[in-house]
Amino acid sequence: MSLTIPREVLVVEDEPLVRMVAADALADSGIMAWEAADAGEALHVLAEHPAIGLVFTDVNMPGDMDGLDLAHEVHQRRPDVSLIVTSGAKVIGQEELPDDGTFLPKPYPTDRLVHLVAAKLDSPEGK
Repeated sequence: MSLTIPREVLVVEDEPLVRMVAADALADSGIMAWEAADAGEALHVLAEHPAIGLVFTDVNMPGDMDGLDLAHEVHQRRPDVSLIVTSGAKVIGQEELPDDGTFLPKPYPTDRLVHLVAAKLDSPEGK
């Protein structure tokens, strides 16, 4: 029997139902999913849970920091954390994302999200 490292993700989404669906899909696949409704809450959760290996964030959120700003802030604070940014309002180009960040357009099938998250968590480079 092989030992597996706990895989933890932070889902940042201001729409409660969308956040819950994403977190539940990840949890159903064996990935621990923390949740936050905005960037401030996300940074607090990230600081409290050092095992988080990936942040999945929506771009459009209330507050001083949108999801793209959050992705850059997470990359500054925790360059070891992989990033997936999503939006239904606009397409985010690779040049707008930190290093190995990935853009996932909305609406996305939850199996696509789970596959992308698992691939990034399982990759030695987090890509």
